[in-house]
Amino acid sequence: MTEIPVWAAILVGLFALIGSLLTFIGCMGLARFDSFYQRIHAPTLGTSFGAIFVLAASIIYFSVSGQRLAVHEVLIVIFVSLTTPVTLMLLARAALYRDRAEGNGNVPAAALGKDTVVKAADDL
Repeated sequence: MTEIPVWAAILVGLFALIGSLLTFIGCMGLARFDSFYQRIHAPTLGTSFGAIFVLAASIIYFSVSGQRLAVHEVLIVIFVSLTTPVTLMLLARAALYRDRAEGNGNVPAAALGKDTVVKAADDL
């Protein structure tokens, strides 16, 4: 195993810790929020930024230790940064379309042009 400088070890540990905390916060948002529309936002941001910080830690470690170039991590960062928002939009639009077609009242207020969430008659 190759020795790395102390500054790099601290930076790698800090980035890995921040990434894991962001991912954990996103998972807690998934468990805590009530509706699908609330639940979809927190994990998307948490896992995206969490993965980016963990990959940044990996890039720093392998670049400083000189074991290999950090090409894989850069490709993963690009892939996660591009696919996560697209997946969020597709899932949210599909759910919105389904809820409108079925007449469910759990449609977010912004989609209706109002300031409050409309509840279904069953929820009242």
